Amino acid sequence: MDFIRYAEQSAALVNTDLPDEAALHEHLADRSWLHRSVVDDDLPALRTFQVELRPVFEASDADDASLVVSQLNDLLARHPVTPMISDHDPDNLHMHVTNRASSVAELLIGESLMGLATLVCDLGATRLGTCSEVRCDQVYVDTSPNQSRRYCSDRCSSRANVAAYRARQRAAAS
Repeated sequence: MDFIRYAEQSAALVNTDLPDEAALHEHLADRSWLHRSVVDDDLPALRTFQVELRPVFEASDADDASLVVSQLNDLLARHPVTPMISDHDPDNLHMHVTNRASSVAELLIGESLMGLATLVCDLGATRLGTCSEVRCDQVYVDTSPNQSRRYCSDRCSSRANVAAYRARQRAAAS
């Protein structure tokens, strides 16, 4: 499994509004086989996890590597992850978070934590962030070679650049 993708899915999970089961199904649009496994307890568990996980992104954004590691370790202790070797393609053995989780929430939480823990170990603890666009509170995973990402999306980057350009134009006109 590509653990970078798991890490990116964790950011998407933090950014997703989950008011009801339909929203969870929408979040899982590319994994429709999980829809039939969604249970009532998944939504409150995922909402709680979103609140627990956001501070990891905020600590990384503040360049507090020790806090990122400490918070991830706390989450890993509260939500144990069971990795396993997947052999559905014998020529391409790879790791997955176990699909024997008792709920969709446990699976998504496990994938998120495994992805973030692997990312922090491989790329460093300051590769997570919160969007720099003032009207946005989304989080992101920065896999850029020079660790230069500051926005959650191209849309927010453009919005911030246009706002800065307009502010410069107003200042020049004054």
